[in-house]
Amino acid sequence: MGDLHELLPLLMKGTLVTIEIAVFGILMAIVMAGVATILRTSAWRVLRWTGNVYVEVFRGTSLLVQLFWFFFVLPLPPFNLALTPFTVAIVGLGLHYGAYGSEILRGALRSVPGGQYEAALALNMPASARMRRIVLPQAMINALPPATNLMIELLKGTSLVSLITLSDLTFRARQLDEATFKTAEIFALTLAIYFVLAQIVVTIMRRFERRVSYGIAQRTVR
Repeated sequence: MGDLHELLPLLMKGTLVTIEIAVFGILMAIVMAGVATILRTSAWRVLRWTGNVYVEVFRGTSLLVQLFWFFFVLPLPPFNLALTPFTVAIVGLGLHYGAYGSEILRGALRSVPGGQYEAALALNMPASARMRRIVLPQAMINALPPATNLMIELLKGTSLVSLITLSDLTFRARQLDEATFKTAEIFALTLAIYFVLAQIVVTIMRRFERRVSYGIAQRTVR
């Protein structure tokens, strides 16, 4: 238990939990960002109000408190809704970062030049086709860089789930530190693992961004 080659496998177990939480959290954040953006751009005032309340509440409060609320408060009356720590982690991260993602997506949609909308209207394109073929492809290019930063923030935010008893990377690091007192070595490895995971996210998103840009360029040429 004292050598680093014995510590690394234990940290890897926590790393797998962190990756799993991050992947599902990112997927839920993407869904929530899309739903919130649709609500906030709706012609119905009630829907706009609902979307704005969601974004302001989850963007304006602490992620840690939100996780504690889902984990400790929901099981109590009158809610009586007990969630597993894994579910709480995904829901908490997804809702929190989905609120920020909605702001990114809304800003990206607004960044599309007004002339693009007018040209699509002049061609009598339906609203769905206008959004799918004209607006969203351009907005996606503008949204991808800040979305990449948000995904990295979500990855780092997974460290908070150790406080709701999930055995993620941070939880394992704290356990090993208490058992071995090799604080410098353990947390240096933990930092390195988080850094590598972040670089993987950046690499994947940059390749995706290049593919999206290339696809739009090819469509424009045609």
